[in-house]
Amino acid sequence: MSGDRGKPEVTATIKIRYHDKETAHAIWEAVSPDNFQTPQGIKIEAETADGVVDISITCSRRLGSLIATIDDLLSCIQAAERALGGVIG
Repeated sequence: MSGDRGKPEVTATIKIRYHDKETAHAIWEAVSPDNFQTPQGIKIEAETADGVVDISITCSRRLGSLIATIDDLLSCIQAAERALGGVIG
């Protein structure tokens, strides 16, 4: 696949299953693209259904940029999980 200006694109998908749809939705809200800033050339789409957060990351930059974005996103998810654990745990 090719992105803008003929640059190759790489896509990664992350799926995380939670015990209930409310938790999945709360995590999705915390890390949704509206709340997670991405550099130009990186696109994040996320949705939740049946207790699963499904995130797709498309990158037309260097592979290192994709890896750094995934790392940042997983850190944000972990922080959201910890925060929710403090509220409901």
